[in-house]
Amino acid sequence: MPRYARAEREALADLMLELGPDAPTVNEGWTTRDLAAHLLVRERRPDAAGGILLPPLREHGETVRRRVAAGPYADLVARVRRPPLWSPVSNPLTDELVNGLEFFIHHEDVRRAQPGWLPRDLPARQQAALWKRAAVLARLALRRFPADLLIQAPGYGERGVGRGGERLRVVGAPGELVLFISGRQRVARVQVDGPAEPAERLRAASLGF
Repeated sequence: MPRYARAEREALADLMLELGPDAPTVNEGWTTRDLAAHLLVRERRPDAAGGILLPPLREHGETVRRRVAAGPYADLVARVRRPPLWSPVSNPLTDELVNGLEFFIHHEDVRRAQPGWLPRDLPARQQAALWKRAAVLARLALRRFPADLLIQAPGYGERGVGRGGERLRVVGAPGELVLFISGRQRVARVQVDGPAEPAERLRAASLGF
């Protein structure tokens, strides 16, 4: 079975070293150093990782992330490259399920913030794996969006979501849909068909988690 989580992790670490600690990322205000620290907190500091999703823990999580980010950059990247022996999100049971998505997204966060980037030609099996995640993300992130949304990945599947109303169709490769649904609309190469006003609202919406 292909290990896309491992491959994306390695590629991200290589790119971070190549670009250095101050390169921009798609995440507004974050450099590669900030992103490396985020990944380390997520995997290695469960006391602070909850702040990624839970507002009451956000201040503590951000304090820990800034502290981690102050370390030597090469050491941060080396630790991103080598996951801990055990973590709720990085272990033999959860690695591909969780990190195949996480590291694909963050690899693209770095790639697509650099001049002259182009979409990668991903293997069909990786696209199929990403489509499964995109379908779940769509249900979670777009279920309350005020429109009737049809998310389509030609050759992989489609998913209807939204609260109802005007009909929009979002079409793209699975990897591009993952980026769009996770809040990276401005760098995701998808096609949004439908009335202009709700389409623009969707492109500007705060999506993801």
